[in-house]
Amino acid sequence: MEASAIENDAAARKAIADYICTLFEGPGNQQWYDGYEAVSQTRHALQCAQNAIVASAEERLVSAAFLHDIGHLIDLNGRDKFQSNTDAQHEEIGANWLGQWFPPSVTEPIRRHVAAKRYLCATEPSYHASLSLVSQRSLELQGGAMSAGECAAFEKIRFSADAIRLRRWDDYAKDPEKPLPNFQDVMAYIIRSVHVSAM
Repeated sequence: MEASAIENDAAARKAIADYICTLFEGPGNQQWYDGYEAVSQTRHALQCAQNAIVASAEERLVSAAFLHDIGHLIDLNGRDKFQSNTDAQHEEIGANWLGQWFPPSVTEPIRRHVAAKRYLCATEPSYHASLSLVSQRSLELQGGAMSAGECAAFEKIRFSADAIRLRRWDDYAKDPEKPLPNFQDVMAYIIRSVHVSAM
């Protein structure tokens, strides 16, 4: 790749990351996670990314951890849907939107992280009780615990194991007092995860 092409590639990656950054620095800082949790969307995203980093996850999964709830920031009517007992399907909204720039290894764990919650509720007896009250309520709107057939089908889906890892990081990313990683350090993961051929 010629030097000019490399420079253009780097500039395009940074432009995408900067655009995503505006969502988290704007609405994400002002909007409470899931509408009711004790942390903002941005704090939740940073904590989730930090959990992935501590787990020595691949860069693509650190990016997925940070971006997994971006659908809430794209669909600003999501809280109204939650209040009216409607599933906003933020995971589909976010994964589809991110698919403009990121590969399936980033977007598919995001798409499946709600399904992973349903799966874990069906396969781990203590899991449901570990969820926050808000997450328990949203579970009902999302279809509840999976059936045995749904669990078997989920296990065969590509990236389902990554979605389960993401789900666990997600569940432990709601602490209003937990120290946060540097925002720009996390953005570096995002920049490196952008799919070059998508630009």
